[in-house]
Amino acid sequence: MIQPDEGKIYIGNRLVNDVPPEDRDIGFVFQTFALFPHLNVWDNVIYGPKVKGYDMKKAGTIGDEVLEMVRLHERSKALPTELSGGMMQRIAVARALAAGAKLLLLDEPLGQLDAKVRNALRYDIRKMTKDLELTAIHVTHDQSEAMAISDRIAVMKRGMIKQVGTPNELYMSPQNIFVANFIGESNFLEGYVADKNGKETLIELRGGIRAQVVGNEVEKGERVVLAIRPEAFIVQTETDKHENTILGTIDRVTFEGTNIRYEIVLENEDKIVTVKPSMAEEWFKVGDKVIVSFPPEKTHVFLHPEAGLKEELAVE
Repeated sequence: MIQPDEGKIYIGNRLVNDVPPEDRDIGFVFQTFALFPHLNVWDNVIYGPKVKGYDMKKAGTIGDEVLEMVRLHERSKALPTELSGGMMQRIAVARALAAGAKLLLLDEPLGQLDAKVRNALRYDIRKMTKDLELTAIHVTHDQSEAMAISDRIAVMKRGMIKQVGTPNELYMSPQNIFVANFIGESNFLEGYVADKNGKETLIELRGGIRAQVVGNEVEKGERVVLAIRPEAFIVQTETDKHENTILGTIDRVTFEGTNIRYEIVLENEDKIVTVKPSMAEEWFKVGDKVIVSFPPEKTHVFLHPEAGLKEELAVE
């Protein structure tokens, strides 16, 4: 809708900078549904074909097809106020498809729905997009939603793209601290490079604790941040032969259904979070003394941000 100050916008091989929005074959799905309240479901869906000048027979055929696709043909005479939130969002998608969209822009389309409806509808939208061989750009603040439905994710912060990749690439190989924290969850331990020998690097954390990491580009003496996923930690009560062991105390235990979430205060006063299956044979209690360890190969190493760790992690 806004004329760009610079650059070119292509949809496929078509330059669209000067093409009117109604002629770009883009379907826009609003966060707030934005259905016409005075029109019933049928009239909302065939609005696009009618505006494009299609005859009523062709518009009706398109309307039938998309309503069958979203499984709401039986509600074609209902007004938007008579529909649930999930139904209204499916009608909003149907309206975009009926207008001949080849590209769908989805602006947090599931943000106003309850969790169960949101989980079901996310897969419906993905299936429709795949079945029709469309491109969809889906904006969301829900990391699990992005991971579940996308082929590729672009993580943005303050208008800048921080990393683009598949869900697996972003989770397993984050390129910066923000992505490591925003996609999934990470624990961050601050320190500096104490020694380096080939691919093996020795990091000294707060309190003089030393940890071994591998395969990174940092140099001796540089301040660094270690990023470790909660599931990478091994938590035990007895001494073992695992690498990178640190003493700690269980500070909080939270039951989350399939997992138990442990918050642990390490001996150097750093705090970490780890998750373990709730079916595990051994549960720890608040106050238990434990030994925490983490594999070097599952530790991501980043240069310490100049503005500080807190500022680097900030979303806004």
